[in-house]
Amino acid sequence: MTGLRFAVPPGRAGRLWLDRRLGAARRGADLLDRKLRILQAELGGLREDAARTEREWRERSAAAERALLIAALLGGQRAARLATGSGYADVRIGYAVTIGVRHPARGSCAPPAGPDPWAGQPMEQARLAHREALAAAVRYAVAAEAVRVIEAETTATRYRLRTIRDRLIPRLEQARAEVALAIDELERADGARLRRAARTSGGRGAGGRDLRP
Repeated sequence: MTGLRFAVPPGRAGRLWLDRRLGAARRGADLLDRKLRILQAELGGLREDAARTEREWRERSAAAERALLIAALLGGQRAARLATGSGYADVRIGYAVTIGVRHPARGSCAPPAGPDPWAGQPMEQARLAHREALAAAVRYAVAAEAVRVIEAETTATRYRLRTIRDRLIPRLEQARAEVALAIDELERADGARLRRAARTSGGRGAGGRDLRP
């Protein structure tokens, strides 16, 4: 919308052209305003989820570190290596759409294969604590990314709404006022010309003779 220059047709066609675009711009502003309100309401809930899942992730991460430290002190580093599962965790992300915006909504995590059964109870507890920490990390990552996506769309929607309300609509209204003024002046000039012509023709009789006393 840089410059917002309009190729307005002349005369009444230009006024009709501007009326249609003004109507479209106002409807667009209303839709963007409604979208912005929905996004802001959604964003509030997502921020709460992100804060909650971040706390859970930090708590479970700290608990996993403590459990691993205890297991390593009791069984040694060799026991920790033997207790390490093979492969990688399988993380899957599910998505949702909020008023046309696709964002992460849920996540699941399947941990890798477990350790040998003789790893011992402390190492098993450490393994379970790390599984819980990993699942909490996935939930937090989903919530944080959802906040990022919705925040970006909220900012873009607010910018578009401001551009339409503060720039496009006022300039369309100004252009319409200028066209209406030009039409009004043209109509007054035509009216004055017709009145002069009527007075001139009314003051002459047949054959063009002047009948005025």
